[in-house]
Amino acid sequence: MIQAMLAERPALDAKKFQNPTVTAKGEARAAVALAGLRTLWINTGSLCNIECDGCYIESGPKNDRLAYIARDEAAAFLDEIARDGLGTREIGFTGGEPFMNKDTAAMAGDALARGFRVLILTNAMAPLWQKRAAVADLARRHGKALALRVSIDHFTKDGHEAVRGANSWAPMMRGLKWLAGLDVTLSVAARQPVGETEAETRAGFAGLFAAEGIALDAGSPRDLVVFPDMDAARDVPEITTACWNILGVDPDSMMCATARMVVKRKGAAAPVVLPCTLLPYDHRFEMGPTLAGAGGPVHLNHPHCATFCVLGGANCSGGD
Repeated sequence: MIQAMLAERPALDAKKFQNPTVTAKGEARAAVALAGLRTLWINTGSLCNIECDGCYIESGPKNDRLAYIARDEAAAFLDEIARDGLGTREIGFTGGEPFMNKDTAAMAGDALARGFRVLILTNAMAPLWQKRAAVADLARRHGKALALRVSIDHFTKDGHEAVRGANSWAPMMRGLKWLAGLDVTLSVAARQPVGETEAETRAGFAGLFAAEGIALDAGSPRDLVVFPDMDAARDVPEITTACWNILGVDPDSMMCATARMVVKRKGAAAPVVLPCTLLPYDHRFEMGPTLAGAGGPVHLNHPHCATFCVLGGANCSGGD
């Protein structure tokens, strides 16, 4: 049922998202200025223990297009934040599955020791389970400054496994329940399937949390982050400079107004900086090897900019 709903929009018009400053209709494309680097995301690598339908980063057991970033490479960006007084409050770790990278717990510990809030996105399956001693140690030393967000694609086992594959529900629930017993900041990220309202999604998760004894408030956007469903191959309007007023959307609320992401491409000598978590492979969005060179405006020249951020109102960050 969920897969059928995902296919409702027509294919993307090939003329769209070609020019960084002008849309297919010849209108001025919207851009977002960096208001301040509130969150730095570190992509730990694109490998994942599972392969999900519709994964925006196409992670899986064979996708190593983004290499495992090393502890010293991540630390160099933390050094730059301190040296240049960038005021960054949060370091986020995303993948792939972050706990596939052997350095993730150590990198998180480095960031926590420097006083950053840390957010780790995880599927809570075997890679986390194998690193639970290190995670528990971070929890003991840093408490609520450590946040973990578990991805659950649907509040039903069948809906979740329709996206994440057979037998993915039970190990996820085991990891979620274990994390719920730690003194950390826990949240869940859910996908809102086409055809299902956000209220229905939140009501469904409220039932799941109650049934499983998970102390999360499904009505809270902090406890349950509901992301719009994304498919870059499906049609979506391009965002022009006029859209801010038409839609009543503040450019400063976009993820790229307050965040950047570091990735290390396979075979590359060093990491590079990108505007956000959603565009890991598109070289048009590369902003250079340092945060100092990544402060320019971001032209919204990708379907995800429209679907996820402007129209979807979503942001991967853990908030203030």
